[in-house]
Amino acid sequence: MDAVHLPGGVSVPETELEVRAVRSGGPGGQSVNTTDSKVELRWNVATSSALDETQRDRLLERLSSRLTRDGELILHGSEHRSQHRNRAAVEARFRSIVGEALQPPTPRRRTRPTRASKERRLRAKQHRSEVKRLRKPPQG
Repeated sequence: MDAVHLPGGVSVPETELEVRAVRSGGPGGQSVNTTDSKVELRWNVATSSALDETQRDRLLERLSSRLTRDGELILHGSEHRSQHRNRAAVEARFRSIVGEALQPPTPRRRTRPTRASKERRLRAKQHRSEVKRLRKPPQG
């Protein structure tokens, strides 16, 4: 595969993705200590040539909690025993996360409050006013 295709016609070249196998942590048998089955995928959003400025800004804003200070997205996959299945899972998650973040925001439709909601609001205000009025000591 020479590129990862994302929604919106974005193709991230394979050369921009750094995929490497690392040792899985956590409990396991003798095999876990010697097998590099966990897969780590790194992609630098800030320097990617696959994105235009609006797409880059959108990704940097929407994925800000997932990015490093340098603007790098790091995903880990260790849910399978096989390195190949972990790689496929990480790439699928990459497509999903980045594809979802690339979607343009849906424009807000202006709406008017219904008559019933206006009446409920006014009734609540009157009730609150009455509660506060009854708290005061009597005048006189």
